[in-house]
Amino acid sequence: MSKTQKLSKIGSFFRAFGSAVAVAEATRLGHQPVASDLRALGIDPVQFKAIYRS
Repeated sequence: MSKTQKLSKIGSFFRAFGSAVAVAEATRLGHQPVASDLRALGIDPVQFKAIYRS
């Protein structure tokens, strides 16, 4: 694995972690998380919204 590939994997991890934190914080505050953060975590925003409104 080259240095560029390693850095890319580390960057992907931090982006996913940032999305997880953003979704958790929005949910904690009672807000709908941003769709791009949900998608980054593999969550369908439409389905999340249906669960969130239940």
